[in-house]
Amino acid sequence: MTAPNANHLKIRIFADGAHVEGIRKAAADPRIQGFTTNPTLMRIAKVDDYKAFAQDVLEIVPDKPVSFEVFADDFPTMEKQAREIASWGQNVYVKIPITNTKGESAGPMIAALSGAGIKLNITAILTVGQVEEVARRLAKQTPAVVSVFAGRIADTGRDPVPLMTKALQVLHERPHAELLWASPRELLNIFQADAIGCHIITITDDLLKKLALVGKDLNDFSRETVSMFYSDAQAAGYSIALAD
Repeated sequence: MTAPNANHLKIRIFADGAHVEGIRKAAADPRIQGFTTNPTLMRIAKVDDYKAFAQDVLEIVPDKPVSFEVFADDFPTMEKQAREIASWGQNVYVKIPITNTKGESAGPMIAALSGAGIKLNITAILTVGQVEEVARRLAKQTPAVVSVFAGRIADTGRDPVPLMTKALQVLHERPHAELLWASPRELLNIFQADAIGCHIITITDDLLKKLALVGKDLNDFSRETVSMFYSDAQAAGYSIALAD
């Protein structure tokens, strides 16, 4: 088995999170080329002032793509939020969900915002049909990110690789639209995404730490695992009475 090499990856890695100090640390890591957030991550991080949080992030990350998401459910308010968020910085991408909570398509609004030159990150996509609609709506000359939640697709027992491969084909006519492999579940997903030519993958801090394992000798890893089991058994003081 040939050992993988992280230095040969072409895919761009974006950090996914909303803890300011974590973002600061990731911003100093040359492997990280962009950042994404969402309201769920912000709530977990106890962000209570959306704009103040965004301004803090943009001070830390002034020259790499950063995605901030709208949070309204009606499209008129969503569009106003999008235009406000877009005004916060030249490197800002506005995250727009593919539908609202009623399942109504955000397509017309995506067309209006992209046509106005606003950089979008279309999120929560899980089907090829949704990718096709986004491709129809995006302005050809406006940069955009198309976030397909490959990890959630895998959670349903489906292999996301064929769908992501098809998504790349669909986006071929939109040269300024990049496909993002969202919600990866394991480090292997980075290499899967890279192998098919996906442009971007988001990773959380726990996956970023695992990059140090890439290419590790499997015999060494096996011995370290055995040592871990032994050390934990000793620390727990386990014993079994054995017959002579």
